[in-house]
Amino acid sequence: MLYKEQIMKVLDGMIGGFKAAKGELVLIEEDLNLTRFAESAIIQNISRYDRTMFVRAVADKRVGVAVTNQLDTDGILKAIKAAEEIALMQNPDPDFPDLAKYPTVEGSKKAYYKDTAELSPNKRAEEAKECAKKSAPQNLKATGAYQSNVKTTAVANTEGTRQFFTETSAWLTLTVSGKNSVSGWAQSFSRNSKDIDGNGVAETAVGKAMLSAKKVKMPPGEYTVILEPAAVADMVLFLGFLGFGAKTLLSHRSFMAGKIGQKITGDNITIIEDPFNSRINAMPFDYEGVPKKKVPLIENGIAKGVVSNRYYAAKLGIKSTGNALPPNNNYGPYPKAMVMKGGNSSIDKMIASTKKGILITHWWYINFLNPMKTQITGTSIDGTMLIEDGKVVSGVDDMRMGQSILEAFSNVEALSSELTLCPKYGALMLIPSLKIHNFNFMG
Repeated sequence: MLYKEQIMKVLDGMIGGFKAAKGELVLIEEDLNLTRFAESAIIQNISRYDRTMFVRAVADKRVGVAVTNQLDTDGILKAIKAAEEIALMQNPDPDFPDLAKYPTVEGSKKAYYKDTAELSPNKRAEEAKECAKKSAPQNLKATGAYQSNVKTTAVANTEGTRQFFTETSAWLTLTVSGKNSVSGWAQSFSRNSKDIDGNGVAETAVGKAMLSAKKVKMPPGEYTVILEPAAVADMVLFLGFLGFGAKTLLSHRSFMAGKIGQKITGDNITIIEDPFNSRINAMPFDYEGVPKKKVPLIENGIAKGVVSNRYYAAKLGIKSTGNALPPNNNYGPYPKAMVMKGGNSSIDKMIASTKKGILITHWWYINFLNPMKTQITGTSIDGTMLIEDGKVVSGVDDMRMGQSILEAFSNVEALSSELTLCPKYGALMLIPSLKIHNFNFMG
């Protein structure tokens, strides 16, 4: 792992290598350590260390991008030259905003934990052992992964922007399984590895497996459902992909297009992009070095706005919210630190208040049906359970939903007060459990 002084010295030195009018360097350093286990035995232990430099050259509104992991002087200069040559071959883009200087911002000190950065294979193995040990008495096998990660991001440009941030994360996922397709799932995520409790994760997963050991088949139709945080997070993330970004809004491919200021969900739904939340502690700037902002997306059911990078912010006539991705992406900006406001209920209260319904642990393989209507499909898995008269009475054969997310979020009866950290596809969300009526299953 490189230190801040080393990284910034390299970036300061290499910025002078640009011959084009303006240039930008983004360095990402990642130290990933992973222990995988299956059938209650460790099957893989890996450690991967990598450093990647993204180079963006700008000349008369023409932009070129090159990427390298050869980070000696010759390697970086070669990448700068390649980016400049690519820029010269492009047509000018009149909408491209010139690079600019942004104030240096410091991230939360609670984003980095030394214990996580130095987490040993033995410690990860101990948590895997706890999962296997807890599963064995019920004739269940433990399968999952425990990964720890240290990530450093630094940005510098020819206009004087300088940003640096280091973060850690620890993430344990567990699926326990047995005969007759019995299974249960749980996970735990934290910046601090000391918060990861293999025994607690195993207790949750095993409990789900045992509750769903006896399964019944339910016909397609509309049901009252209780979605645990991981299941809700999948849907919130798809809203981010489908319409919480400025690119899709501008191209009218977003469900938010023409709806800003209008009601699109129930009054009890508020979703905010909040990288500064004390439990998320996200990187405080984006990959252009722009300081991030707290952005209301949906507030009390009203569509409020979207996140943006500099390019799409300029096209919309607004300021960037600091949500640019690395310069070689073509997806446009999307939120990566969403917080969904909770309510005053709990999973136990939701179950107790349900005459008949289905409890969902999480979804498998969600995909789009109709993006503009936020219609998606996916299968419940690893803990789908039947609720009758306020109690979980049996498991349910996994069911395939076909549901509009916005319609579901218009039918929310209750939200839990407790919020859970849910990582997914590079995003980190803070999410409650939901009770929803008229939720549609296709089979």
